Amino acid sequence: MNHVLRILLSGVAIVGLCGPPARADVDFVRDVQPILEMHCVSCHSGDEPEGAYDLTTLANALETGSTPPSIVPGEPDESTLYTLTVLPVDDEALMPPVPQGGPLKKEDAEVLRQWIEAGASWPDGLVLKTRPKPPTAQPSPDDMSLVRRIHALIVEQAKRESEAAMADYTAKVPQTGAKYTMVALPGGDYLMGSPASEPGRLENEGPQVRVRVAPFWIGKYEVSWDEYEPFMVTKVDRYKNGARKDYDPQTHAIVDAVSQPTAPYVEMSFGMGQSGYPAISMTQHAANKYCQWLSAQTGRFYRLPTEAEWEYACRAGAATAYSFGDSDAALEDYAWFSDNSEEKYQKIGAKKPNAWGLHDMHGNVAEWCADQFVTDYFKRLADDAENPFVRPTALHPRSIRGGGWADYPDRLRSAARMGSENTWQQQDPQLPKSLWYLTDAPWLGFRLVRPKDVPPPEEMYFYWNSSSKELLVSAASP
Repeated sequence: MNHVLRILLSGVAIVGLCGPPARADVDFVRDVQPILEMHCVSCHSGDEPEGAYDLTTLANALETGSTPPSIVPGEPDESTLYTLTVLPVDDEALMPPVPQGGPLKKEDAEVLRQWIEAGASWPDGLVLKTRPKPPTAQPSPDDMSLVRRIHALIVEQAKRESEAAMADYTAKVPQTGAKYTMVALPGGDYLMGSPASEPGRLENEGPQVRVRVAPFWIGKYEVSWDEYEPFMVTKVDRYKNGARKDYDPQTHAIVDAVSQPTAPYVEMSFGMGQSGYPAISMTQHAANKYCQWLSAQTGRFYRLPTEAEWEYACRAGAATAYSFGDSDAALEDYAWFSDNSEEKYQKIGAKKPNAWGLHDMHGNVAEWCADQFVTDYFKRLADDAENPFVRPTALHPRSIRGGGWADYPDRLRSAARMGSENTWQQQDPQLPKSLWYLTDAPWLGFRLVRPKDVPPPEEMYFYWNSSSKELLVSAASP
């Protein structure tokens, strides 16, 4: 047994070993335990801790790791628990590493130094557990004033296009050159939901209600990795809220103020393919921010579809279970699903489109909608409801439509609905969980909508920020 560990476990000097007496102003439970539990224990615990170093108990903290002991009481400069926290930010050995929120604040590192110098006291039998980090205010230019600036661009663009009739168009993402195509839908009324007699129907799909939607454009295809990955992966240091750490309003363009994802912690296509394939596993917040990012570049207002818009577009004028009829016999011609997907998504647009020219409305990847998912959606509507939208007030469940590559045929019907779950981030090692990634939802993507009428900036702000903590807190307040 390590000689320092033997002394510690003997009970002779649990408080104040091998060094000067413990200072009165450094208390383990009050000062040291929160630092270790918020910044270290999440990685250095469990059956396979990082670096084989377990920090949950005193014995493990001294005995494990590649070069134990990591704590040398009385000698902070010989203790890697301290020395690795004060390395340069670009040093690969920095603990905690930058992706996990490193480096430590200088005052926290100093607490560790003083604690070790004073003897590294650790109350007998105390076991450390992972503790979420408290929310911290991070600077961000992505606020209402930014939305007003983007809104002004969109209004000017709308004036230039006001003489032209709505028509399909193909455009390029200005920053990247990636192509996307939007299909113009004239709007109208339709019977939303499914009849009680439809095979596979769930209670949350009815009773059917006639609704009316205003004209809008919708993506001909699901948003692809070609479009989304340059938004997701940038060579820019960002706060966890997605704001650039180097943002300068004097030198950066308006689009640079839009929050973008932090670096992904796994390869987000999961080996299923990238160029030409649908982007997946983003949170609804990430999808919303992509819409804002694209809007800031193009001067056109993009957002997620409402459930009513999505089902209207999927049906393409049909009142049947699928856009092509009631039977799923022809489903393989239109969709990738459990029977033919080979357990992965496939390239966008490879199957037949519906009658309005939209591909993969059934299957391939399920698609985010803008609404809060509620089981009594249809009971909340009156006949001839106009542009219905259930404004979100909670992070989950949010509405998802279309079914994905792993689903059975009945989940691909035009009226099939589901809600998001917080369990879709189970593999996310971060605390708190990422704003940007749903590692456990590799069958979930999204599609763009652009309404013909330009809404006020307050409405734009809500669509683009409906998953933000600030708006959710505000929505929950009486």
